[in-house]
Amino acid sequence: TQEKVSEKRVLTANVITREPKVKVTQSEYDNLLRLVEAEAGGEDFIGKMLVANVVLNRGEDKHFPNSINEVIFQSINGVAQFSPISDGRFYTINVSNETVEAVNLVLQGEDNSQGALYFAARKLADKENMRWFDEKLESLFVHGGHEFFF
Repeated sequence: TQEKVSEKRVLTANVITREPKVKVTQSEYDNLLRLVEAEAGGEDFIGKMLVANVVLNRGEDKHFPNSINEVIFQSINGVAQFSPISDGRFYTINVSNETVEAVNLVLQGEDNSQGALYFAARKLADKENMRWFDEKLESLFVHGGHEFFF
């Protein structure tokens, strides 16, 4: 019998690093990570990306502030636009590695949000607030525990 000997193979790979599509300050990046974790920490990877997409979509829409930090901390009539700001979760959250990966992909241009500018978790939301979403906005899709609107 002949013995077969495998040769050691060496694979080389070129690592492609892309510049972020969206330029953000360190503060904006850190705050986006915290918001996504606070809003979507229990969601899957895509759910985390979708929340980040909504923040970026708002920053590009003329009806919202034009920086990530201004979008995250926007308050209308004294009401924060994101519940983790008003209930304080934003300030105490520990960001997961999955959230970092999801946000990084979004900043590199990944977007499955269909232009969504709003999201809500109907099960957790105030009924009056959800009525506003249903009457004033266009429902786009549901992913995980969130509904997304335009």
